[in-house]
This record gives sequence, C-alpha cells and structure tokens, in this order.
Amino acid sequence: VFEMTGEGIYGLSDYSALFLSDTRGIAAGAVVTPSETGNRCMMVEIQTLIAKTAYGLPRRMSLGVDFNRLVVLIAVLEKRCGVALGTQDVYLNAMGGIKLNEPSADLAVCAALVSAERMTAIDKYTAVFGEVGLTGEVRGVNFADKRVNECVKMGFKRVILPAKNMKACEKYKDKIELIPVNYVSQMLKVL
Repeated sequence: VFEMTGEGIYGLSDYSALFLSDTRGIAAGAVVTPSETGNRCMMVEIQTLIAKTAYGLPRRMSLGVDFNRLVVLIAVLEKRCGVALGTQDVYLNAMGGIKLNEPSADLAVCAALVSAERMTAIDKYTAVFGEVGLTGEVRGVNFADKRVNECVKMGFKRVILPAKNMKACEKYKDKIELIPVNYVSQMLKVL
C-alpha cells in the first residue's frame, strides 16, 4: 500500500488504519472485518444504511461487496434470523474503495445490516469475520489466525469468528477475547 505525497510515493507500514474511520462505534450500521487481500491482512470497515423504501420494490445497492452476496445475506437474515428487511432499501459500502471478494466478510455484512436495522452501534473494538451459508451456519475461513493477529495488532478487544476456526486461533486468547459462533443467530445474540 502506497501513499502519494508532494515529495513522491511512499510505502505505508500501518495501512490498516487507512480504512477505518475515527467515528466507528458511534453510528449504527458499521463494523470492521479483517480481510485477506493478496498476502496482506487489512482491517476494512463495512458500513450499511437502511431506509424505508419509497416504492413497492426495495432497492439494494452495494459498493465493494458483490451485489449477489448482499442479496443472499439479506435473505438469510430474513428467513433464518427474523430480521425484516423486505420493505427496506439497503445500501452497503466497503470503505476506502476496497473490493471484498472473499466470503469471509459475510458475517460482518450481516452484523452491519442488523446494527443498521436495529439502530444499535457495534463496539468500535469488535471485529467480525466468517462465511455465511444459506442455512444460517457460519463456516470456517482461510487464514483465521492471521486475521486475529491483525486484530490484536490494531488494538481490537474482541473478535467474533467461526467456531471451526477457534482451534487455530486459541494462541491469541490471552491477548484478545475470542467469541466463536456456529450460526448467524448466535452472533446476533452476542452483539
């Protein structure tokens, strides 16, 4: 990751902080996820906005996250968790222009959507990652220990992660609170 300045281009050692806002944890609808991009792990803030639709068909808009994944995750939240989004417009953005192509951001998207729907902010020191299946299960992801290590380095206090990845991340349990979940509904109770 490079920064362009008046003196030229410089490499950044603390690139994760670029994608996090100072106001996270105050407004509802935002959560941070550790994303594995290439050979680096970066903390990316996901923000959502939910508003009552003005027309018969609710609008879905996604920037930085695959549109079809957003639609599937909304369906999972409605069917498996009872979160009513059918009459709501949903806007989703991965901040900083990042493109999250991996399914490990699924659980964070669900957390941000529910936070926005319930108008309840998620603690700024909480990170979330995990793939979400159609049954509402939280599936394990690659590089879970690397993701948790990045959370520790960035000063996060707790991580909600797939239960299947817990064994690989236990070495960090004295540095950060690890909360394993098997289903999206469990994550919602924790939040």
